[in-house]
This record gives sequence, C-alpha cells and structure tokens, in this order.
Amino acid sequence: MPAGAAPVSTVGVESSRVRSTRIEHSVRQMEEVTMSYIDGFVAAVPTENKQRFVEHARAANEVFLEQGALRALECWGDDVPRGKVNDFYGAVQAREGETVVFSWIEWPDKATRDAAMGKMEELMKTDPRMNPEQNPMPFDGMRLIYGGFEPVVVLGE
Repeated sequence: MPAGAAPVSTVGVESSRVRSTRIEHSVRQMEEVTMSYIDGFVAAVPTENKQRFVEHARAANEVFLEQGALRALECWGDDVPRGKVNDFYGAVQAREGETVVFSWIEWPDKATRDAAMGKMEELMKTDPRMNPEQNPMPFDGMRLIYGGFEPVVVLGE
C-alpha cells in the first residue's frame, strides 16, 4: 500500500460476491427443478347456482386429482371490481345475476397434465363425474375461458 493511502475495506465487496453467488446458485437450483403447470379458468355462474357449482366442481376436481393434479381451487367472486376498459365480467360476458368464478388446477408438470387431458374424452363417456349429462355444468360453458400456463415466478409455498 502506498504511503499515506487509506486501507480499502473489502468486506462490502466480499458480501456482494457472496450474495451474487448465492443468487446464481438459487437460480440454477430452480432451473433444475421441474416447474408445475397451471390450468386456469374463469366463468360466469348464475348466483343462484352456487351450491350446484360447488358440487359439480368437487366431483370433477376429484377426477383431476386422481389423474395426478396436485390441487384444484374453485374461487367464488367476492371482490371483483368493474373496469373502465376490461374486467373479469367482460371477459366472460357476465350477465345480471351472475357471479364470476376463478379456478385453477395445479399439476406437477405439463407432461402429467397432458396425459390427463388425453384421457378426458374417454372419461367423459365412462366416469359419471365427467359426463356432461350426469354432471352438467351449472353455467354457460360457451362463455368459459381457460388456458394452460407455465409459472415464471413462484414465491412461498
């Protein structure tokens, strides 16, 4: 060190390097872990059909769990604001006397989900829980919106 020069602390630099290494390690770990896959649904259900919806969903979701789904959630609209340009109501063309529901099924991975979906046509013929005549949807399925989603950020459990 030159005469009269103040010593330079490397504590902060070292801490930054350690943090950076930890973050890089965490990212590598996340890349190695197979991410779950999510099927999401939004529908408009006649409010008077809430109990029928719950019964229908419970029966159908049992089948998804048997096919490998990790969990299924059915959520009844409680605090769904109206938007100025777009909102959940408009997305499903909700009418007076209907409640918006938001649902999702979590799968361990896309392969498990795809295998389960590959069995649905047959299950709709053989399993009364999936048969539209024996367990009809208590809402207009033509206004149901759905899609498969790959998580990109997962925090918490």
